[in-house]
Amino acid sequence: MPGSQLATDFWINEAFSPYDVWQHGVTRVLTHRRTRFQELYVVELGSYGKALILDGKVQTTVGDEFLYHEPIAHAPCVLHGQPSRVLIAGGADGGVLREVLKWNTVELAVVADIDGEAIDLCRELLPEIHQGAFDDPRARVVVGDAWELLESTPGEWDVVIADLTDPLEDGPAFKLFTREFFEVCQKALDQGGVFVNQAGSTAPPLASLLGRVVNTIGNVFEHTYLMTAPVPTYGSVWGLALASDRGLMNRPDPNAIDRRLARHVEGELRMFDGETLLGLLQVPLHLRKMLAEEVTIYTLEAPPRAFGHGAGMLEAEADAEEVDASEDFDSDLDEEIASESDGEETADDPPTDAHAS
Repeated sequence: MPGSQLATDFWINEAFSPYDVWQHGVTRVLTHRRTRFQELYVVELGSYGKALILDGKVQTTVGDEFLYHEPIAHAPCVLHGQPSRVLIAGGADGGVLREVLKWNTVELAVVADIDGEAIDLCRELLPEIHQGAFDDPRARVVVGDAWELLESTPGEWDVVIADLTDPLEDGPAFKLFTREFFEVCQKALDQGGVFVNQAGSTAPPLASLLGRVVNTIGNVFEHTYLMTAPVPTYGSVWGLALASDRGLMNRPDPNAIDRRLARHVEGELRMFDGETLLGLLQVPLHLRKMLAEEVTIYTLEAPPRAFGHGAGMLEAEADAEEVDASEDFDSDLDEEIASESDGEETADDPPTDAHAS
């Protein structure tokens, strides 16, 4: 292309549609594996540093991960007010875990990811992202199906964060974007609990999946809101769906949010504060219209299919006994998750009762 001077000959091409490709120049490949569940790369990108790529989709990069991990972790926690038990479905890179553990109210944070090899590789190769969070005594890792773990722990979580890969056909996550899974998440939450889900791209040609995911969540929970996060390596502004059976603040007072963060969060926040949260919760008109008109509900019989294909489970492993996350979740942990925080916090602001979907 005239006027362009490229610095590498190795490019990762992430296809968003049959007509749209987002390219990233690679300077070094740290590992390439075919795990039991997906194809995995850890590479260094010329502009964004180390990156995790699963089934051809960029999951996180050192350069812009905070633009995703901070809002998906801190929004549900700050809207809850005083979370003590948090479950992260997915989250192999440890970025969400790192942010959740900044809350001094958190007593237990569990990462439940089906791909143990991905977790191990992220712990080894992406310390810049997890920053030692896996070694925190409040952190637990369960290698297994997050669905089974949630189903086996009803009413025990203050916050559930679905930090999932895209719902690719033959991928490990598409079943976790259905009404049945969201119903399991709803039952797993304690009274007043908050759920958040990465819901997809807001780009007009791709936003139908986002609208249907948010509508499906809204069919389960009493209150559902769309929040957006600007993540450059995802190719567009990204949608996050917040949900609860109690009213949430969709127009929070930034000063009240800042006071709550100052009281309960230990460690630096690079992008998230009260003013940022207020902005992220204000959704553009075209997306609000799309959400109001959407009627499709994803189910196990009719699940979402994002553009692209997952690597699928290895044939040699297809008949192997499936990992039962509920069995791997140690029995002595029951005492940990049953413990209650000392006292209850009074909300800084009364929640609004708006229902966005």
